[in-house]
Amino acid sequence: MLATAESCTGGMVAAVLSDLPGSSDVFAGGFVTYSNAMKTAALGVPADLIAAHGAVSEPVAQAMAEGALARSEATLAVSITGIAGPGGSEFKPEGRVCFGLANAAGCTTETVEFGARGRDRVRRAARDHALKLVLGALR
Repeated sequence: MLATAESCTGGMVAAVLSDLPGSSDVFAGGFVTYSNAMKTAALGVPADLIAAHGAVSEPVAQAMAEGALARSEATLAVSITGIAGPGGSEFKPEGRVCFGLANAAGCTTETVEFGARGRDRVRRAARDHALKLVLGALR
């Protein structure tokens, strides 16, 4: 059973999963937590963690995935938080996306630099990468 915790993709992973007939057998549901306050309220991401590392960080991606896992009947959770654009900063450029993948054994995280390819393309690339992470975990 899978759960999603999405920020910059705004539910795109959940939409792809729920498009599949019979997906309710394997997809518990998703959390769209765009604001920092919602990450804290819905997923239990500590506000001080966000303050220390920023919302776009591997520690926050980990807390999001772990929060989705703990707050659902899922056995696997994927999280996405990033800067789709336009914009960014010298420290967190447009196209940087952090992912978390959590199960009972723990959580792994990674950061992917998709580059400043435009908001829509970054979001679609992040969605696709998250789905590849899930497929890899299932193999």
